[in-house]
Amino acid sequence: MERLAGRIMLLGGARRALLAFLAGAFGVLALPPFGFFAALFVSFTLLVWLLDGVGGGPLARLRNAFAIGWMFGWGYFVAGLWWLGHALMIDAEEFAWALPLAVLGLPAFLALYYGLAAMVARLFWSDGMGRIAALAFGFGLGEWLRSFLATGFPWNAVGYGIMPMPLMMQSAHLVGLFGISALAVFVFCTPALLATRRGLLPGAAIAIALFAAHLGYGAYALTVPETPVRGGEVTVRLVQPRIDQAQKLDDGSREAVFAEHLKLSTEALKEGGKRPDIIVWPETSVPYILTQNHEALARIADMLEPGQVLLAGAVRAEDMGPGLEPRYYNSIYVIDDAGQIVGASDKVHLVPFGEYLPFEDLWHELGVDQAIADMPGGFSAAARRALLTLPNGLILYPLICYEAIFPDEVTGDVARADVILNVTNDAWFGNTPGPYQHFQQARVRAVEEGRPLIRDANNGISAFVDAKGRIVAGLDFDTKGVVQSTVGGKLNATLDDAARSLYFGLIMTVLAVVALSARIGFSLRRD
Repeated sequence: MERLAGRIMLLGGARRALLAFLAGAFGVLALPPFGFFAALFVSFTLLVWLLDGVGGGPLARLRNAFAIGWMFGWGYFVAGLWWLGHALMIDAEEFAWALPLAVLGLPAFLALYYGLAAMVARLFWSDGMGRIAALAFGFGLGEWLRSFLATGFPWNAVGYGIMPMPLMMQSAHLVGLFGISALAVFVFCTPALLATRRGLLPGAAIAIALFAAHLGYGAYALTVPETPVRGGEVTVRLVQPRIDQAQKLDDGSREAVFAEHLKLSTEALKEGGKRPDIIVWPETSVPYILTQNHEALARIADMLEPGQVLLAGAVRAEDMGPGLEPRYYNSIYVIDDAGQIVGASDKVHLVPFGEYLPFEDLWHELGVDQAIADMPGGFSAAARRALLTLPNGLILYPLICYEAIFPDEVTGDVARADVILNVTNDAWFGNTPGPYQHFQQARVRAVEEGRPLIRDANNGISAFVDAKGRIVAGLDFDTKGVVQSTVGGKLNATLDDAARSLYFGLIMTVLAVVALSARIGFSLRRD
């Protein structure tokens, strides 16, 4: 091990950059659909040894550390997000030119956070356990910043790599995604101590204790009883129509798309099955502006039986007055059996370039007229999230599409809700790792908040997930059909985001103190 570490530390130039890139890319095996979390032990051990080999003056060491972290991040994000290019190829004539920006450019930008993480760690670098505490601190900081800077994009945060199953998701309820990410990096880096032996025993002991606590708390949390939600036993049907995205964008296919949703919603029940109280359609499933199409609302009313409610993803138009273009919102409607819209919630966190153009005037000058989602002027973001209260009293916390990847999008209002509702259209990304990664992140939101999750996707993955992240029932990816289940219970005593933020701050403080103390001791030994 010492010989291998020494050879890696002595690498320079292109070979060092290539190994950093490959180390990051290999770590993606820890993420869905693979779930091989041990891959990150290899990735972060290599990263520690590469950073051990950084030499030169103070500024050169920081610059080189940043470059290594950036290459590591670039490999991680290229391998983990290459599937974003699939969305551009649906309308290749219009957007194929942007393929390199999506597949290579966005990962290059996101890699800046990992470059920053490595550079911050190098400030406190030492020769023992302190350096892995420093790297854990750096990555905790980087992942936290990535969640909100430049609108945020915390997709595939490192912490997800140590949460491949419900047993290993429960700690997120205590310390949140970013606390898990920081502690996970410490654990993943521990094998690097085998090379120098300095700090091996305390480092390994702490890592083993952390991992054991991670599993132990998970086993305990899975036994905590749940409380029934409001409204009694409610049966929900999820409609997964598997509509090709090109067909959804074709105006001539609107009737066929709408008819398919209606047909699946009334599909005959299996023997002994209960009539659903609630039917859910995925994001932007309604191909019409419902407030302008009374016939479509009448057909929905005819489809619904007395007492049933439809939750449907749809585009909502808001009239801005004479001579002005309407505003469009990506929304969820609540429609009763009379065809009346009795509730609505608009998307708050829009996808840059997908649903709107940031710096729109600049892009227009460059010849880019619209975002990928083809709406005049793009979508508008809601000022605040509206909870959905159903006629039976059940309260839903709505998250539309990729809003489910943001822990901070689940605000304190979730305490008033019984269930998290996530509707999405992952048909943009085809049969790639993207939909599987998206599903895992939505499951972790359920665990963080102690709320069951109802998730409906156009082509999958649609599922009922309990408050511990366990899949109760669902449909496989790229399967057309429906699935029914009753709404699961919620956790009574749950931690809020403020408590998780406090614990994250304590974790970062401890890591910083360990790293700084080790750095001071390292400097004194050298002197």
